[in-house]
Parts: sequence; structure tokens; C-alpha cells
Amino acid sequence: MRHGKKVNHLSRKTAHRKSMLANMACSLIEHKRINTTVAKAKALKQFVEPMITKSKEDTTHNRRLVFSKLRQKEAVTELFRDVAAKVGDRPGGYTRIIKLGNRLGDNADMAMIELVDYNEIYNATKPEKKTTRRSRRGGAKSAATAPAAAAAKTKASNEEEE
Repeated sequence: MRHGKKVNHLSRKTAHRKSMLANMACSLIEHKRINTTVAKAKALKQFVEPMITKSKEDTTHNRRLVFSKLRQKEAVTELFRDVAAKVGDRPGGYTRIIKLGNRLGDNADMAMIELVDYNEIYNATKPEKKTTRRSRRGGAKSAATAPAAAAAKTKASNEEEE
């Protein structure tokens, strides 16, 4: 039975698993989305979300804690500079897992894990529609030109009568 066992070992020994998750987290921070298996994506989500939470408060202690897990200076810099600024007001849930189907070679369940605030498709705010007011008579004519047009019509009809 699996009672109380929360760590997915991913069929790897501890050092290999930690290195793999650190490399995947650095790739996620650098590229903003990566494709991997569903099991690795779920493990990566548990690994990277606490670090993003730590990056919201830029202190030396938090940088050292995150660097001890990631072990890449460039990834830590980008996490604290760019990613933290973008997710500053979000209370959690920084990543999204989207299932992609099965891999051709071994039929493994594949998924895309991405940082939520960097997806332009889901976050695209719809542009506000301009409210236009149209008159019933002349759709493109404005209110200022309507009396002039009416005066021209009456003048033309007066000339025809004469």
C-alpha cells in the first residue's frame, strides 16, 4: 500500500531525480513552456511552484534557497527578475499542465507544462468595442451633416417645381 507516500520517484534514484527536476525547472523558467510526460510535469509542478513563491520576495536568503535547488545562476536571475515581476499579484497556481496525447514511440502520456502568465492565447484581453451611434436615415452620416443634406434635398425639390 502507498499510504502517506507523496513523492513520485519517477523510477530514478534520488540524485538523478533531483538533477532532472532542477534541469527541467531551469528549462521551464528559460523557455516558459516545455513538453514532457504527465508524471514528470506533475512532479515538476510540485518542485517549481514553491520556488516561484519564494521569488516574489527578493531577499538574499530566498535567492540562496532557490539557487540550492536550481544550481544555475542565469535561471535564478531570470526567475527573480522577470518571472517574479509578472506573477507578483497571483496568490498561487503559477503553472498549467495541458495534456497532449500519447507519444508515438512508447505510447507515454505527454503534456505541456507552462507558466500561466506567459501564455498570450489564454491571457489575451479582448479589445473593448467602440460604441457607435447610427442614425436611422443615413448610416454613415453624422448628426451635423444630416440637416445640410435635408436642406439640399428641399432645395432640389423646389427647383424641380419651378
